[in-house]
Amino acid sequence: MDPKTLKAGVAPREVWAWAAFDFANSGYTTVVLTAVFNAYFVSVVAGGAEWATFLWTVVIAASNAIGLFAMPAIAALADRNASKKRWLFAATLLCILGTVGLAFAGPGTIVWATLMVILSNLGYNVGETLNSAFLPELAREEAVGKVSGWGWSFGYCGGLVTLGLSLLLVTSGDAVGLGSDARIAGTMLITAAVFAMAALPLFLFVKERAEPRAHEKLPFGKLALESLRDVGRTMKSLGRFPDFGLLAVCGFCYQSGVSVVITLSAVYAAQVMGFTTEDTILMVFLVNITAAIGAFAFGYVQDRIGHKRALGLTLCVWLLMIVTAALAETRPVFWVAANLAGIAMGSSQSAGRAMVAIFAPKKRSAEFYGLWNMALWLAAIVGPLCYGAVSWAAGNDQRLAIWVTGLFFLAALAVLMPMQLARGAAAAEKQNAIDEAADRAASGAVN
Repeated sequence: MDPKTLKAGVAPREVWAWAAFDFANSGYTTVVLTAVFNAYFVSVVAGGAEWATFLWTVVIAASNAIGLFAMPAIAALADRNASKKRWLFAATLLCILGTVGLAFAGPGTIVWATLMVILSNLGYNVGETLNSAFLPELAREEAVGKVSGWGWSFGYCGGLVTLGLSLLLVTSGDAVGLGSDARIAGTMLITAAVFAMAALPLFLFVKERAEPRAHEKLPFGKLALESLRDVGRTMKSLGRFPDFGLLAVCGFCYQSGVSVVITLSAVYAAQVMGFTTEDTILMVFLVNITAAIGAFAFGYVQDRIGHKRALGLTLCVWLLMIVTAALAETRPVFWVAANLAGIAMGSSQSAGRAMVAIFAPKKRSAEFYGLWNMALWLAAIVGPLCYGAVSWAAGNDQRLAIWVTGLFFLAALAVLMPMQLARGAAAAEKQNAIDEAADRAASGAVN
């Protein structure tokens, strides 16, 4: 790790500890949302009913809707009190406990499974947002793409570890007398354990460098209301940050498609291509290797060719993936589509996170990342629901649903074109000067 990429006073172990959180939570998305529990929910918990796929998308949409409304206030509070780590710890604990709860799901436990998915996914979403908000405190502006890529790449390694342990359990379950339900439960416990262990370094080593934005102490209730007003003011002021607005819309469009791949790829593989649980886990395992390489390589590509061009390139890869998956009739062709998704997955998400770091004023990083993730969570509601609704309305025609998903990536390319990085960075610097002047005035008033 090149120390020149880090801000003054940031130790390399802090960046590794920060990236370890990506390692931790990637196991959750990989096992629970992508490879194992989504297909288990559709086929076993919901009994393979015609509405089961749509129900899964509704559950995911509900959890993301809660985050959509809760995260802006949490982010604003974290900024105001410089308390990102405390909120991140609470979110991490919620995700871990919710994942443990999924181990007790089984045939017919729709209510319990729904509640645990909502809680765990809410904790994941809040944690991912707050962890991202540490990025501009750690990396120099010219290296945020590289450091963001390190995090995403290391994150996919976490997905590989968790998925590899889960694959070992699933494939060896018969030898130790475990039934299919017990093996699925075991993968949930493995996921929770890896999450807990890998997240620990962040809380031990990463420093909270932000300073409280307010000098006076307010009761929690009043502080929450004031934070919501801050979010409202930020929303109203987005006219001063047009490029951040374009990025948020672009992120909404492409993340709508990405969310379909994350939450429904195992369902598509099982129902269209005839994959078993072991087949799907192995496929996702290998795709995570591709994704880790893609995220790491594109981190350097971003800083060399520019974040906008890098993101545009990954969107083209996504479109190629959609066409390949929709036309696939054999497993080898579908494997090609899956690995194209792996290449694009980490690089597109890493590029978006890095660009927010450029557009966000320094003293409002958590708030801007909160708004960014609002767009992503809205996408995580709209994308899967569109897929589920199209497949249900078309008599479970999943190929038609994947074709419709491609429209999201086309829209993202169209929105990306007018965005200007230099103009967005200049708007952030102007707001930095305004915020610093306000802080000086407030400090003088207190003294």
